[in-house]
Amino acid sequence: MFFRRTVLAGLTAVMFSPLTAFAAGLPDLGGKTVVVVTENAYPPLQFVDPKSGKAIGWEYDAMNEIAKRLNFKVEYQNTSWDAMIQAVSDGQYNIGMTGITIKDDRKQKVDFSDPYMRSQQFMLVRGDEGRFTDAKSFAELKDGLIGAQPGTSPFYTAVYEILDGNEQNPRIKLFETFGATVQALKTGDVDLVLTDSVAAKGYVDSSNGGLKVVGEPLGTEDFGFIFPKGSDLVAPVNAAIADLKADGTFDALNKKWFLDYKMGE
Repeated sequence: MFFRRTVLAGLTAVMFSPLTAFAAGLPDLGGKTVVVVTENAYPPLQFVDPKSGKAIGWEYDAMNEIAKRLNFKVEYQNTSWDAMIQAVSDGQYNIGMTGITIKDDRKQKVDFSDPYMRSQQFMLVRGDEGRFTDAKSFAELKDGLIGAQPGTSPFYTAVYEILDGNEQNPRIKLFETFGATVQALKTGDVDLVLTDSVAAKGYVDSSNGGLKVVGEPLGTEDFGFIFPKGSDLVAPVNAAIADLKADGTFDALNKKWFLDYKMGE
């Protein structure tokens, strides 16, 4: 996940940045407005900074850079996770971003960009948890509860890779937002939350020992932006993603948000 940052020639980047997108052959979208929806509950990808109250994160930086290189204006809006895929499918928003795993069933409703990040799911628990250390020992803890959002990859991993395959299993407590599952974990209402490595790191680093990760990774996920089916934005965004990977911009964002940034500081 964490890569060596590519060093760019600062003066050249500043002097010629308005021309770099077109020199690289990226499409020019003519300054059009693109409505991007997110949840702001998935640090460090996107969240509200507790000190400034501003929405920030890896995905915001990436999307702003994509907009710059493709010459479009971004209008950010918010919605809950459970409404997002359908809302984008219905054309209420042009792009959705909230660490969305690329899955075949979701492709029936929306188009995905190429992957911009690969992540794995980990078991996030309270810092003093000692009753279980991995998925097997958690499953054996008969009164252990998992917090999850319905319809998400962590929900299905909990059902099919940790528990018994029953999607109605009462050991899974459902919440509207990912942030609510973590709050329930902190207060003891649930005992485990599954999340990818990037969000896990963000919450652990800001918890002052209140949270930790246990066990081995439970799966690999590729994240992509989502679009209404047939959107003419997919190809330009994919071209920009390739450009950002090639010139080290994504490497720099990984360093900024996963290594250097400390929530609440």
